[in-house]
Amino acid sequence: DLLREPEKLAQLIESAPGGVINAAAMTDVDGCEKRPQEAWALNVRAVEIAALACSKKGTRLTTLSTDYVFDGVKGSYAEDDPPNPRGVYARTKRAGEEAALILASDVAVCRVAVVYSGHPAAKKTFAATALESLRSGKPVKAFTDQVVSPTLADNAAEMVIGVHRSRAQGVFHCAGATEISRIDFCRALAGKLRADESLIVPVLLADLKLPAPRPLKCGLRVDKVRRLLGASLPLPLDAALDRFLAESRT
Repeated sequence: DLLREPEKLAQLIESAPGGVINAAAMTDVDGCEKRPQEAWALNVRAVEIAALACSKKGTRLTTLSTDYVFDGVKGSYAEDDPPNPRGVYARTKRAGEEAALILASDVAVCRVAVVYSGHPAAKKTFAATALESLRSGKPVKAFTDQVVSPTLADNAAEMVIGVHRSRAQGVFHCAGATEISRIDFCRALAGKLRADESLIVPVLLADLKLPAPRPLKCGLRVDKVRRLLGASLPLPLDAALDRFLAESRT
C-alpha cells in the first residue's frame, strides 16, 4: 500500500533482481482535485522513493506518465515540447516525471494516452463503454473538441517494455499512432462494427463543468519511439481497433 507504507517500495526494489517499471498512479483526474495529498503521495512521492532506490542499487527505472502534462493548446506534442500541466493530476504527474529524471541514474519516462482494452477483466474505459453501447444500439456521447492519441493497452505495454529493455534514456511517447477526436474514434469503431453512426451524439468538452481541467488538443507524436522500436510498434487506429475487437470477443 503506497499510501500507508511507502517505505516498503524501496525495500521491494532493493530485493528486485532486475529493472523496475512503475505503472502505479492515481489516475482519477477529478479525484485528484478533491484529494491532492493522495495524488501527491502516489504520483510524486512514490516515484521519488523508486528513483532513489533504483539509483542506490544501480537498477533501471521506467515510469509511466501522461499526455495531460501538456496544456492542450498547441497539440501534436513531441517529447521535447515544454510541458504546461493544468490541474492537480497533471501537475503531480509532471512532478513525478521530474523526480524520476533527476533522481534516477538510469531512467526512461513513458507517456501514454487514453489507454483502452477489450479484455473483459480490464478497467472500464471510454472505448469499452462506446463498444458496449454501439453493440446494444444505445447512444454514445463523444467529444467533438478533444483530440487525443488513443492507445491500446497491450500495445502500450509492448512499447513500454521495449523502451525499458532498450536501455534508452529520457522521455518517450508510447501512444497510439493516430491523433483523432473522440467522436471520430467512435465513428471509426462504429464502422468496424457496422453499427448505426447516428447513435453517436456530439458533445463539447468545453461546455462541461468538470472539477479538473482537460487539455483539448493533446495528441502525442510517436516519431521517437518509432525510430527506437520500429515503425510497426505504435499501432495506427485501424489496426488497434481490430485487436481491440478481437480482445472483446475472447
